[in-house]
Amino acid sequence: MNIFILIANGFTFLAFFIHTIMGDKDLKIIQPSDNTIDYVNKQEKWTMVRCGWHWISIDLLFASIGLAVINFTDYFDNETTLLQILSVYFLAYAIIWIVVILISKKFEKNFLKLGQWILLLAISGLIYFGIDK
Repeated sequence: MNIFILIANGFTFLAFFIHTIMGDKDLKIIQPSDNTIDYVNKQEKWTMVRCGWHWISIDLLFASIGLAVINFTDYFDNETTLLQILSVYFLAYAIIWIVVILISKKFEKNFLKLGQWILLLAISGLIYFGIDK
């Protein structure tokens, strides 16, 4: 068992759980009401955003499952390559998160209020430092 991978796995599973449950509640706040002008178009866009949101939920779930399998079994022949891919994967998520914040309209403490990039960098770093430990 690798403590770095175990912590990354815990963060990833916790992120999946929070993203799925709490995130969906947040999305419902912005759902258009039936009497909104151009309701059908706005509902279509909102539904697409919700589907994309839960696409990320599934990414987090499968990453968590993968990390658990790597940490608790000998199922994969080349765990190092899979861990390298996951480390880069979470790093890429962090980078795109930062880029989107940079190109979006600014608001007070935007990098802290939308600080998921910190978690993504932490997961990436934990996986990286857990390789071959």
